[in-house]
Amino acid sequence: MPTPDLIVGDVHGCADELEALLEKAQPTRIMLVGDVFTKGPDPLRTWELIQAHDIQAVLGNHDAYLRKKWGKKSLPGRLRKFCKKAPEAQNWLRELPLFRREQNLIIVHAGVHPHRGIEGTSRKKALTMRRFPMSDPKAPFWYDAGWEGPETVVFGHDALRGLVRREKDGVPVAIGLDSGCVYGGQLSGWIPQEDRILSVPAKHSYVS
Repeated sequence: MPTPDLIVGDVHGCADELEALLEKAQPTRIMLVGDVFTKGPDPLRTWELIQAHDIQAVLGNHDAYLRKKWGKKSLPGRLRKFCKKAPEAQNWLRELPLFRREQNLIIVHAGVHPHRGIEGTSRKKALTMRRFPMSDPKAPFWYDAGWEGPETVVFGHDALRGLVRREKDGVPVAIGLDSGCVYGGQLSGWIPQEDRILSVPAKHSYVS
């Protein structure tokens, strides 16, 4: 299978922006870094785009939450309606892996162990890690704590940091793609073959 030619940051139900990014990039194989449906305005149309373009993804922390709470009354009304109208999305979520290895890429929602890679990465780290060690709020971000590749880790999860790029010898070893679309920022994707970022602006700030 060919390497994805577009890897997209946290969508969070921002279907208009996802559609605009796909129109701009015209990709043939698309991968999402997780946090696909929650928070934003249109999880159902996001799901329709996923189906129409055969989009793949890795599990994000908000996807894990939705998977656990699927259809329950504790979900916000928009997500309860989504669960009712798109029951097949539940199986898609259930099958999402923590990681995808694509040739020289590791695609994960939050990050990998900076010294041991995937093999040292727990589920909690894959879904929620920003700093390493996680227990220290003043610790460096995981990609600054010793990760040197050789694989390029493509991740999201950190809208506050925005786009992230770390290199070794001129080659990217970490690419962060959460540019805060749901907060009024941008939806961003990376084209690995060209080592190029594409972004589209959010139409609104959907979450304060």
